[in-house]
Amino acid sequence: MTSLAEENYLKAIYKLHEKKGAMVSTSALAESLQINAASVTDFIKKMAAKKLISYQKSKGVSLTEQGRSIALNIIRKHRLWEVWLVNNLGFKWDEVHEIAEQLEHVISDELIESLDKHLGYPKADPHGDLIPDAKGRFIKNSSKPLLECAKGDKVKFTGVAEHSNSFLQYLTKNNIKLGDEIAVEGIEAFDNTFQVKINRKENKLLSKDVVKNLLVITV
Repeated sequence: MTSLAEENYLKAIYKLHEKKGAMVSTSALAESLQINAASVTDFIKKMAAKKLISYQKSKGVSLTEQGRSIALNIIRKHRLWEVWLVNNLGFKWDEVHEIAEQLEHVISDELIESLDKHLGYPKADPHGDLIPDAKGRFIKNSSKPLLECAKGDKVKFTGVAEHSNSFLQYLTKNNIKLGDEIAVEGIEAFDNTFQVKINRKENKLLSKDVVKNLLVITV
């Protein structure tokens, strides 16, 4: 059985690897976990001894198959709990992360399978992040940042690349929701400000910092 700390390390390593596509440096891991680098090095050596990760002093760390399986299970539980908090308890999408951080460490696989069934086997969490199935498999994701779209494109808003509360609250304040249809009507060459129409009726100007963090699919 893995400890809560080990699970947090495994999840952090998985997410950093997915983002950068390489072995994760101890400094990047320390920054992500907000833990002293020396303490991180000591801990990952213990995890390597348990064959949860592979560690090379000069390159960093990567997950073993066992470590990856555990990380995906934690991510699965976290995202299912976020769906439950929003759908069943009425939480907003910017309020659920910290609570799900605690609930994700629930040990019972039977409970999680029942939760998945109760929720109707959701494929994505309230932020549009894909939920792996019980075997760690994801559905295919073809989303891209709105920033990569061109004038005239029509897309559907499916997720966010930025999960900070301030960004989620900005979207809520501006009535931009998952599932919205976005038509790109113009792009300012100077600063990449996007002129868009939401759901064929509401015109908005979105900055580069916003559109690079809106994930969309072509409709």
